[in-house]
Amino acid sequence: MAKPLTDSEKRKQISIRGIVGVENVAELKKGFNRHLHFTLVKDRNVATTRDYYFALAHTVRDHLVGRWIRTQQYYYEKDPKRTYYLSLEFYMGRTLQNTMINLGLQNASDEAIYQLGLDIEELEEMEEDAGLGNGGLGRLAACFLDSMATLGLAAYGYGIRYEYGIFNQKIKDGWQVEEADDWLRYGNPWEKARPEFMLPVHFYGRVEKTKTGVRWVDTQVVLAMPYDTPVPGYMNNTVNTMRLWSARAPNDFNLRDFNVGDYIQAVLDRNLAENISRVLYPNDNFFEGKELRLKQEYFVVAASLQDIIRRFKASKSGSQDSVQISFDSFPEKVAIQLNDTHPALGIPELMRIFLDIEKLPWEKAWELTRKTFAYTNHTVLPEALERWPVELVEKLLPRHLQIIYDINLKHLDRISALFPGDMGRLRKMSLIEEDGGKRINMAHLCIVGSHAVNGVAKIHSEIVKNEVFKDFSELEPEKFQNKTNGITPRRWLLLCNPGLAELIAEKIGEEYVKDLSQLTKLRKFVDDHAFIRDVSKVKEENKLKFSQYLEKEYKMKINPASMFDVQVKRIHEYKRQLMNCLHIITMYNRIKANPSKDFVPRTVIIGGKAAPGYHMAKMIIKLITSVGDIVNNDPMVGSKLKVIYLENYRVSLAEKVIPATDLSEQISTAGTEASGTGNMKFMLNGALTIGTMDGANVEMAEEAGEENLFIFGMRVEDVAEMDKKGYNAKDYYEKLPELKKVIDQIQNGFFSPAKPDLFKDVVNMLFYHDRFKVFADYEDYVKSQERVSELYKNPKEWTKVVIKNIAASGKFSSDRTIKEYAKDIWGVEPTDLKIPPPNEPRDVAENSTAVKGKAKV
Repeated sequence: MAKPLTDSEKRKQISIRGIVGVENVAELKKGFNRHLHFTLVKDRNVATTRDYYFALAHTVRDHLVGRWIRTQQYYYEKDPKRTYYLSLEFYMGRTLQNTMINLGLQNASDEAIYQLGLDIEELEEMEEDAGLGNGGLGRLAACFLDSMATLGLAAYGYGIRYEYGIFNQKIKDGWQVEEADDWLRYGNPWEKARPEFMLPVHFYGRVEKTKTGVRWVDTQVVLAMPYDTPVPGYMNNTVNTMRLWSARAPNDFNLRDFNVGDYIQAVLDRNLAENISRVLYPNDNFFEGKELRLKQEYFVVAASLQDIIRRFKASKSGSQDSVQISFDSFPEKVAIQLNDTHPALGIPELMRIFLDIEKLPWEKAWELTRKTFAYTNHTVLPEALERWPVELVEKLLPRHLQIIYDINLKHLDRISALFPGDMGRLRKMSLIEEDGGKRINMAHLCIVGSHAVNGVAKIHSEIVKNEVFKDFSELEPEKFQNKTNGITPRRWLLLCNPGLAELIAEKIGEEYVKDLSQLTKLRKFVDDHAFIRDVSKVKEENKLKFSQYLEKEYKMKINPASMFDVQVKRIHEYKRQLMNCLHIITMYNRIKANPSKDFVPRTVIIGGKAAPGYHMAKMIIKLITSVGDIVNNDPMVGSKLKVIYLENYRVSLAEKVIPATDLSEQISTAGTEASGTGNMKFMLNGALTIGTMDGANVEMAEEAGEENLFIFGMRVEDVAEMDKKGYNAKDYYEKLPELKKVIDQIQNGFFSPAKPDLFKDVVNMLFYHDRFKVFADYEDYVKSQERVSELYKNPKEWTKVVIKNIAASGKFSSDRTIKEYAKDIWGVEPTDLKIPPPNEPRDVAENSTAVKGKAKV
């Protein structure tokens, strides 16, 4: 069992992953054996690796429970302002290792499992990813939850417990094939169902005007069952809650009215209601106006708002007697962040509750609503903006449509008063778009109904303010802000790259884990030979480990000394995986033309999922895999160039590939990627970036110095200029012989000999309707790639630039992002206070006179 430790494994044993106390280890072993016996009902003779994973998960979860209960108790007594993060996606990945790290149990658990004769990594690999997200937006929500808990904020994530998350991607014969992600098949040890907090959600019906006010009647009811997942902060004993709703049919579903005779069919029809939380829509940056999706959006919002109001009423700020409660303090006690427009129906829903149920006057209800909500915009791509047909909303949510019309009327009245006779402005700013069927512009609803609107990187927020929502920002400039995205250093450094995390801790101490800005202290080691050697050694070990993984999974020999050139993200035309592919073919052609010439070897790794209905994205995957087939099997190329398509890219795979990467590809057309967060993960983990001046790349270059990134291509202004004068792809094709050769090869079937016209759609798009101007940036991209290879030939100089990048990555912690939201938008204060752990008396933290021992959810 005992094998010699690598340098980074030795580093693991230092304190950053928690102390290995004898009592600690003994207790974990005891818990493990107890769960194996009592929870899993197995002994060591018949237990499987999965049983062992569950036994460990339950043991670690035991250490969360006391802290979780205590945190919620503490919030009940102190009654701080609560922050609610509403999102249709939470891309959490795996939970076990993250929990061990945040609780300081990693080392003790390693040791306990080792003493039991098991391999903890093998157990960790059994856990299913919670793939309840598509990409950046969902993963951002997950990072934010980690930071909010680490900063001691009373925060809650609200979303949907999808039975099926993002599909599993198989590559068959070079094509993407989707399989259902049955992630709950073996059960989820991290969630706790809370049937006692089940809530009704209404759909359809009609609106009735009565003497006492408006009523929404004859509705269909679906129940929302909450499942709570603990969210531990880093080493501060805070454990917040992510509450995900699952749809359940009421017991009298379809049995009340008609269906009198057909009891069996009525029970079978319960599925119709429960389908609401069945599956995550697999689109990234694309709006698909389906009724089921609208139901999901209302479902999460209606359940969450009832829960939020219940908690407000139960708290000390809501008076305890049964008379009419005062909502005056609601915005002082509640902040709700809308993660994109997906939960935008929260605005009319809160209005409906205030008006129809709590009987507040319109002005008061609207004031409270606006002060409560804030909206984060995540994209400027027109095809991603949600525009729901009025007809559909009228059928599903008739009362909400009325409220939206009333909001719009008052909104347009205000604009008419400010700009008399300006019909163009009214049309542009209306919540209802009239051209080609009436639609509700959900972004406009969010802007009008929120007190703050933010973009997710400086350049993106400028585009939001000065272009996309220009009329709105002229009206209320103070409403528009920037909050540059960030990533949690717990998962994206400590967990995935322990070797680097320890190396950094040896140099600058451990405090950086909670204050990533301290990484600037590494600048003084840029020329330290020993440090340069150690950083490059960690990268080598990570590459070796990942090479072994690739060889196991792909049966392909990898040269670990080659440059690992990686582009992993959702497949989308704007992200320009195609440009990367053209560069691969260019390198291939150069090797073929001059086989004896010195060539810096590369392993090009591309991964990511395409939305199942996105034809062009699927063709791009097929092109990359087809190019790989030719390149990888050409004996003249050998180990100089390899192309790997990474199947089923997901959070747990990102944790493996990112620490092993040398070159990070962030090559979207300037002005299209709102921020990007993968770019930050690569930077923190010691990769260099080749990228355009887009999204957060701009701020990364600002922090590290532009000379320490490989920046190329058109800037936002150049793209705008080209849009004015017109982009003609043919010009570049004629002018650049290498590009011409590459395109001719694709077009003539060099990479698809069995079907020479296989890629005609791709070539046709590149020539005649490429919105993202691949050819315009090709030449500069290839030149920039030559600079990359040049630097890579000098390992020492390369590693110095790596160190400069790591030292400059502190800004991109989600802790910094959340502190900014807290201060500028939510009006809450982060706290360093450590709630006492379950084994200490409660009065350590506070001498509160409040009711003791009341755990509240």
